[in-house]
Amino acid sequence: MKNLKSSDIRQMYLDFWESKGSKVEPSASLIPVNDPTLLWINSGVATLKKYFDGTLIPENPRITNAQKSIRTNDIENVGVTARHHTLFEMLGNFSIGDYFKEEAIPWAWEFLTDEKWLAFDPELLYVTYYPEDTDTKRIWQEKVGLPEDHIVPIADNFWDIGAGPCGPDTEIFYDRGPSFQDLPDGDPEMYPGGENERYLEIWNLVFSEFNHKPDGTYEPLPHKNVDTGMGLERVTSVVQNTPTNFETDLFMPIIEKIETLSDGKKYGENKTLDISFKVIADHVRAVSFAIGDRALPSNEGRGYILRRLIRRSVMHGQKLGIEKLFLNELVPVVAEIMESYYPEIKADQDFIIKVITNEEQRFQETIHEGMDILNSVFEEMNDKGETVVNGVNAFKLYDTYGFPLELTSEYAEEKGFTVDTEGFNQEMQEQRNRARAARQVEDSFSVQSPVWADVLVPSTFSGYAQTKIVSELSVMVANDDIVEKAVADDRVQIIFRETPFYAEMGGQVADKGTIENEAGEVLAQIEDVKRAPNGQTMHIARILKEIHANESYILHVDESRRRNITKNHTATHLLHQALKDVLGNHANQAGSLVNPNQLRFDFTHFGQVTAEELVRMEEIVNEKIWEALPVVTVETTIEKAKEMGAMALFGEKYGKEVRVVNVGGYSVELCGGVHVQNSQDIGVFKILSESGIGAGVRRIEAVTGQAAYQYFRTKEAELNGAAQLVKAQQTKEVAGKINQLKQEMKELQGENESLKAKIMNSEAKNLFENVKSVNGITYITYETKNQDMNALRQLADQWRQKAVSDLFVAASATDGKVNMLAAVSAEKLEQGLKAGDLIKTIAPLVGGKGGGRPDMAQAGGNNPAGIPNAMEQVAAWIAEKTE
Repeated sequence: MKNLKSSDIRQMYLDFWESKGSKVEPSASLIPVNDPTLLWINSGVATLKKYFDGTLIPENPRITNAQKSIRTNDIENVGVTARHHTLFEMLGNFSIGDYFKEEAIPWAWEFLTDEKWLAFDPELLYVTYYPEDTDTKRIWQEKVGLPEDHIVPIADNFWDIGAGPCGPDTEIFYDRGPSFQDLPDGDPEMYPGGENERYLEIWNLVFSEFNHKPDGTYEPLPHKNVDTGMGLERVTSVVQNTPTNFETDLFMPIIEKIETLSDGKKYGENKTLDISFKVIADHVRAVSFAIGDRALPSNEGRGYILRRLIRRSVMHGQKLGIEKLFLNELVPVVAEIMESYYPEIKADQDFIIKVITNEEQRFQETIHEGMDILNSVFEEMNDKGETVVNGVNAFKLYDTYGFPLELTSEYAEEKGFTVDTEGFNQEMQEQRNRARAARQVEDSFSVQSPVWADVLVPSTFSGYAQTKIVSELSVMVANDDIVEKAVADDRVQIIFRETPFYAEMGGQVADKGTIENEAGEVLAQIEDVKRAPNGQTMHIARILKEIHANESYILHVDESRRRNITKNHTATHLLHQALKDVLGNHANQAGSLVNPNQLRFDFTHFGQVTAEELVRMEEIVNEKIWEALPVVTVETTIEKAKEMGAMALFGEKYGKEVRVVNVGGYSVELCGGVHVQNSQDIGVFKILSESGIGAGVRRIEAVTGQAAYQYFRTKEAELNGAAQLVKAQQTKEVAGKINQLKQEMKELQGENESLKAKIMNSEAKNLFENVKSVNGITYITYETKNQDMNALRQLADQWRQKAVSDLFVAASATDGKVNMLAAVSAEKLEQGLKAGDLIKTIAPLVGGKGGGRPDMAQAGGNNPAGIPNAMEQVAAWIAEKTE
């Protein structure tokens, strides 16, 4: 066997299959999938699936690649077993209706054993096969020359997901020798393919030769396929002869870096701590790749998994004594290890570090408080003899302190407890119900009647080009019944055969307007427009004069309102692209609201958006407005839209035909809303605010056109008012005048402090002569006004220097608030008199509480009237302590 690096093994694999005529597919981005056990896969794998089912035909039927995938169905096993990972690489070779078993099996053997390639000892290789697949066994024996005792039949060696292409597979195992044997000879699992550590599966060859039909039968495929996978981490551990995957060069540089960050912990010295080293090394690889492919931590779905991996790493870092932010220091190590084949990690290193640092920092802010809460829960459970962490406490840790349920479960398990996950889920659902109820601000009339489920009449939207048309009233519903007429004061839901009214959708609010007769008389007000269950446009109207079904009326959209909506909608498209230009391509739309008065745009982004970045975005949007860019819309297929570079919203469902809005080639997006005809129609664009609304999601609110003009007029009036207040002749002088006033205020404050100090010094001359005594303990109490805590501390310093008494207590009232301080001499500290105990006793008398060091403590309160009583209690406290 050769001594190879993991990068050498990967490249050697690709070179081998390329020598067999395979096309090397380049590394592709991770994409989300619906498989609950495999949350992200290499996008190239999705393409391969289309090749297998015949949806696409590859240019070359022989393909090879290195696939990166993230599997998170068993995170808790990472670090515990030798080979569980969240991110892993699968080296694959594929035949789409080309070579099959006769070629694939001997070629696999050649790569593993030939001196030109891996040069494994053939005696150490074993294979398994599906018992009914006699061809595979024959090829292993006759063409490869493998002896009978190295070929093991396994009934489970049939790859089948329940439908579609499937077939038998043959797995290749490496005998790692007696030193890896974890079971005694004769154990029923001690064989290649059994649950043991000695025989390690390194390669699986799947032969897709059947189609699993819906009726449960299997029919031969006309074109047979080969789909094989070799785990890079596993084969590297064999080549480098390491106990587990974690001692290979794919992980050890990360582990060594973690050692330098810990408080002297070393990998390999403590099995429990080794788990923490492994977890962090594994997880930082996964999050680096996921973030590099623009996944961001969040509270839902895959973003939650990503957040969980980061927070799990932080918790394991704590076990290694790492109290500071540290994951960001591991990203460059991951980038260096993977650079030969995945240079994008190093290229995106700064971005990845920023996202991880931001997430880790958020968690660090609450982790200690959360752990204190969790430990107190454990202590209370021990006292009560309980063994299950209730759902309320588990949810509080999640909701308030950001502890994923899985982390709470892990820590509970370490203490011998379990967690009531059902109760946690119930708490989660109740919170969602509360949030849903809070969002239901529309009145009950907006809820669609069951009657609409059977309404199938067509309705066409023609509002892109016109805002006033004549159309027939097809269906009208009032009080959950289809009606033929409606009279004044009725509220009804109506479908017209054709309408210019835009229904609320895609963040754009609905149009409003009127229903009129031929004479232009208003018969009804359109108050809202929504989608009916079967897709038609439903108008919600308040009737002013009688109208009838099956008659035609004039539908008139409020044109002024519509114009303002179109300005704001096109501006959101320009803003979306400007965000990407300034912040990066990760800044994707996460929600929007377009109404006549303003626009609101939510987007994914880590950290803060700087004032300079906001200014630049605003400049870009206005520059595009002033360039008078034409706004062109076309209807096309989703495939052609993507070829045009159109941005689509992740998670949105699009039909075969889509509408592309192109603003002068600068912004190209899929959108069904209404827009201006030219960017100059927007007039002007002004950002009002920017804020964070959730983890990794931020919001910009802005105005355009008339609303922007009114905003500027308001600001101008405010500036003129400020100029008058500071007596500036021109608004440009306001800043200078304010700075001048600040300087004058600073000087006055200095004079005021000086006068207060003189007054204090004057009072102090007599103060230190007023010494009282109880049981041989001398003390001084002092009441004053309008002095802050700093002044009282200075007074206590003077008292200590003069050494005129054993105790000193001072209090001052200012604007209804109380500052109070107590001090004890060093000599009396030794006798057990403590300032903290004294202040805790008398502070409640002034409506407050306090604490501090034994020699000096302070308190605040809101009851100045209680000061005399507090001072009187000093003597009583001394008497009690010296009895």
